[in-house]
Amino acid sequence: MNRTAKRVLVALNPLWAVGTALLLGAGIISLAGLDPLKAYYVLFWGAFSDLYGISTTLVKTIPLIFAGLAVSLAFKGGFFNVGGEGQLYLGGLGATLVGLYVDGMPAILHIPLALMGGFAAGALWASIPGYLKARHDINEIITCIFMHFIGIFLIEYMTSGPLFEPGAPAAMSPEIKKSAQLPIIIPNTDVHLGLLLCLFLVLAMHVVFKRTTFGFQITALGLNPTACRYAGMNTTRSMMILACMSGGLAGIAGASEIMGLKHRLFDSFSPGYGLDAIVIAFLARSHPIGVMVASLFFGALRSGAGMMQRATGVPTTAVLAIQGLVILFVTISLVLREWRPKWFRVEPN
Repeated sequence: MNRTAKRVLVALNPLWAVGTALLLGAGIISLAGLDPLKAYYVLFWGAFSDLYGISTTLVKTIPLIFAGLAVSLAFKGGFFNVGGEGQLYLGGLGATLVGLYVDGMPAILHIPLALMGGFAAGALWASIPGYLKARHDINEIITCIFMHFIGIFLIEYMTSGPLFEPGAPAAMSPEIKKSAQLPIIIPNTDVHLGLLLCLFLVLAMHVVFKRTTFGFQITALGLNPTACRYAGMNTTRSMMILACMSGGLAGIAGASEIMGLKHRLFDSFSPGYGLDAIVIAFLARSHPIGVMVASLFFGALRSGAGMMQRATGVPTTAVLAIQGLVILFVTISLVLREWRPKWFRVEPN
């Protein structure tokens, strides 16, 4: 088997995982006495059949791409950032504060400033597990999970306390200023400027990892931090920068959700985008373009789930089951890769 064929087979691993997950999901739907073919048809038809379905899918894809890039960047450098959901919430808080309290500024300045506020808040939240990992070698998975829950509870406190809008029917902040809201780029839809921003970041990250010294350093850090240390790299500083950049990207995911869609902060404004990002990063194998494709797939699942339930009676929790099966089979594919003969172990560039 030549090298190109081996690379193609390696690249098909995610498709194998998704296909198997959908097949088993069909079995689960059949056991419930429902038609899986009709359910899947309605699921994806609802996500792409008309302008409403496409726009809903794209709106749900935007934060997934931002958060998926955040987790992928961290994974690439050997930092397992599983706290993207908490960083996403903090990013929403940072953007909300800038959007509420910075006044008299034109949109061309206010929007970047609010995005920077979201980035800074997410980076600050990720810097704590990053520092503990870099300086004291404390497991970042544990600290990220702790920070995840603290972040969510902090948003609950802020929206029901200091930022609570008097007279609001639920815990929420006032609406951010118009100058801080992301403009709509497709008329008669909710698709906002965040779509172009996340696509730009996909291309930028692809170029960084393929063409720059920084990208090579991050990749080397993830492969062998000990060798990097002996080569003279300041691994502590690199790990801190990596954690902050990853958290910042997750923060922009939250900022884009507030600035482009919600326009106000409230608790539980994310349906789990930061958690889905972990699956997306594994499915894409931390490749930026793969993140974009996997995010679109997960956005379609979320977009079409409601229509599937209304048309066929299949509960939306079936989509969660499919996502769980994708995680399972992506993990199995990673394990099987290690069991392959040496002649087959070829990784893509």
